[in-house]
Formats: sequence, C-alpha cells, structure tokens
Amino acid sequence: MCSTSPIWHAPGPGEAEGPKGRVTVIGAGVAGLVAAYELERLDYRVRVLEGNTRIGGRVHTHRFGPDPGAPSVELGAMRIPAHHRRTLKYIEHLRLGENVREFRTLLSDENAFLHTAEGFVRIRDASGPLHRGFRRELARERHPASYDDATVAFGAWLTAVVGAIAPPDLRDALRADLRRQLLDLVARIDPFPYPTGAAGGRVDLHALFAAHPGIRAGCSGRLNSFLDDILTETSPALLRIEGGMDQLPRRLAERLRGPVSCGRTVVGIAVREHDVLVRSKAAGHTVVEPSDFVVCTVPFPALRRMRLTGLDADKLAVLREVDYCPATKVAFHCREPFWQADGIAGGASFTGGSIRQTYYPPVDGGPGRGAALLASYTIGRDAGRLGRMSPRRRHRLVLEELSAVHPELLRPGMVLDAVSTAWGHTPWTVGCAMRWGKDAAEVERERTRAARPVHRLFFAGEHTSTTPAWIEGAVESALRAVEEIDGYAPIRRPAAALGIHDPAGAC
Repeated sequence: MCSTSPIWHAPGPGEAEGPKGRVTVIGAGVAGLVAAYELERLDYRVRVLEGNTRIGGRVHTHRFGPDPGAPSVELGAMRIPAHHRRTLKYIEHLRLGENVREFRTLLSDENAFLHTAEGFVRIRDASGPLHRGFRRELARERHPASYDDATVAFGAWLTAVVGAIAPPDLRDALRADLRRQLLDLVARIDPFPYPTGAAGGRVDLHALFAAHPGIRAGCSGRLNSFLDDILTETSPALLRIEGGMDQLPRRLAERLRGPVSCGRTVVGIAVREHDVLVRSKAAGHTVVEPSDFVVCTVPFPALRRMRLTGLDADKLAVLREVDYCPATKVAFHCREPFWQADGIAGGASFTGGSIRQTYYPPVDGGPGRGAALLASYTIGRDAGRLGRMSPRRRHRLVLEELSAVHPELLRPGMVLDAVSTAWGHTPWTVGCAMRWGKDAAEVERERTRAARPVHRLFFAGEHTSTTPAWIEGAVESALRAVEEIDGYAPIRRPAAALGIHDPAGAC
C-alpha cells in the first residue's frame, strides 16, 4: 500500500502508460487519495508522494495493540455528518457502508458530565446550574431581566455549547454576540415546543433553528458562521465507521495502480510552461522529476516551507493568509470501561479546564483487552498550549484534570497506556483551515484564491473547499481538482523533451 519507490514505476503487463499525462499528487490524505483514484479512472498515470510514514493525513485511527481485536481511538477525524453525501458515496463505493454506525456526540448522553459555575454536574441535572449562571451573566451586564424561562433556557444551553466547542480566541466574543443579538430574537418566539431531556429543562436547538431560520438573519457574521459548526457538531445525525475511520484511506490506496511513496518529503515545486518539477527527499537522497500536472494537497504552512518558483504574487499571498486552527487529542487505554458503571453509554462530557471535551468511544476491543477513552479533545489556543508540552507532561496533566471527574483513573493499573497527537505541531498537517469570524463573501473570496490553480499546479485539501475541517471538504476539493485537470488544454509536450525540433514552438 505504501512503498518507498522514489521514481515513476514502469507500467506492468497490460497497464496503460497513461495517455492523458502523468500526475504527481503531493499528500496521501483523503484529498490526495481521492484525486489519485479518480485521475487513474480517467486514464492518467499517477503517483502519490507522502512525507509521513503512514497514509491518511488527518484521518488517524490508533489501535492499542497490533491485532484486530485491540481497542481503538480516533486521533484525527472521528465523525461524518449524515448530509455529507460525497463522503458517504465513497464509503458505499468502497464497500464500507455496512460498517457505518451512529456517532454519539456532546450532550447526547444524559449521564455524561458538564462543567458549570457550580461545578461538575450530570447533563440531566445541568439545567438549574446553567440557568442560574446565565441569569447572573445577564445581571452583570445589566441586560433586561424580563426574559422568560424559555428564553433563558435557550441562552443557557447555547452558551454552554459555545463554551464546549468554540476555541478560546472566539469563545467570549461569541457568548457576547449571543446575549446582545440572539436573545431578543428568540424572546419573540415561543421556544417551549422544543424541550428535550428527561426533565424537559433543555432546549432542542436543532429543532428551534430549523423551525425559525429567520432568527439567524439578525446575527453577526461571526456568530452566524459558528452556529453552523455548533449545529453540526451537536447533531444527532452524525456517523462513524466501525473498525476505524482509517479504513477509508486504506481502501482508496489499495485501489490505486500507481505507487504511494511514504517517507518522501517534497521540498520544492517549480511551475514551468509545459510541466511542473517536483523536488523530493528520502533517506538522504534528492530526486527532481517532471510531471504534466501536480495536485498539491498539503496545508499552506507546510507548502510555504518548500522552495516555490513560478507562482504569482496573489497565490503566494494567500499561502500566507489562510489561518489554521490547531487541534490536540489525548487518549488513554484503560483496563476497563469504568464510565459504564456511572451509566455513561457513549457521547461526551464537557470537562472544561485544559482538556475541554472527553469522549467515550464504543468498547470495540476483544474481551479482556480494555477500552479506549478519548480523554481530551481541544482546538485553538487550548490545543496549542497542550501541543507545546512534551507527550509525557501532556498526558500527566490530562490525567490529573480528568481524575476530578473520573477518580477511577487513579486506581492502580487503570491506565495501561497513553497516546496523543498535536495536529498543530505536526510538520505535514498543522491543523485545519479556520474561517470563523469572517463573513460569507470574505470566506468565498479566500476559498477561491486558495483553490485557484497556477498553470499545471492544482490545489486540493479541506483548506480549499466549502467544507473546511471535514472529510467532505477533502473529497469535494479533490473532485474539483480532477475536473480542472481533465478540462485542461490537451497536452503537447515540448519538442526539446521529445528530442525533436518543432518550428511552431511548444504550447
């Protein structure tokens, strides 16, 4: 699946030369593998170069053991919204549809924990503390005290979700926007038809926004754009792939005819009139090879570290301007799924502090193998702080903080192993594209500039899509790049490359 071949492979028996041209794909994440797969189907000859020693990019399933029965946890992408049709189409095409299961998310299990101003409470018991805390916030800011209980319930729960999901850079601003803009709009409707939870003290935010889409028209661009993320991440219509999300990139790679060369770091790209030169290194050796087309899927901070020639000023500018949000995950291999004794069957707790969210994955290991716990999932500045720590210090901090909610973690022999990934500090990924706080027109301008090809150099990856930070964005961007390549003017290689003289010149 992942070879160390540094050069174009010789076509095997019955294998076409690729009459439409040779394509180098930089990056073996989902975007790169989808692009390679679809280009081969269109009769291009394709190779994939990956700097990492594994494929998948930000899809990274970690297994606590070498055999199939080992407990697993997702250190990268872990969920698929049910409306992400492109991703689900590939899952079906790759015969993974029978492995699709429900993903239990934040606030979905009423026995999970929520951090409030009054301490940790079960989600089923959180309405009272959240409502009291939200009324105190309104009083401090001298907001009208005439909001009814239903409006306060809406504000309290949405504030809690913002606190759990939003990066710290935006958290306070979003909460202020909510109080200044959204509450008055919600106060004009009757939200009581949207209670949820055993005691009816929560508000079904998805049903409310679906029934009253007009209330979003009065929101700031910052709050409106983040509401999409809030509603997606807390949706009951989220899915996962049982057995590991990494089955998706693995199945794609298995279907490729051309090589996928891991451990091959691209250090330079030169866009020329008739081709693109790619300079790569592996095991101390440097190779420079031409391609008719190149699809670059690596995030722009990684691309900026390469030696780039032939790119115009606007393309170089957008490489600097796209913002990326770091994410850090810490997982524990536990002797047993102790949280089940507390009645927690899945979902996630909002634990606050340095660790923010804690997820309880399905117990998928064999008997006696223990269970995986996604102890901490952070984004933004929270993730950057954890990511800068050594793994040992990071794991110790998460263990200490989470033991306040789950003291069982401190029992001798309970934690068998710990692993983490700081995506903002890995050389090939550096986090996901972040467009929060920008209005729709600004977002589209940046996306268009990021996705725009430069002659025969094309760009894909979630950072060039309309769905950043999701697998769907990677797939969408790959299909766009494939369409752009296949619609490019017919290839006519320069005469010099063919060893003949062409008096008309090369196109």
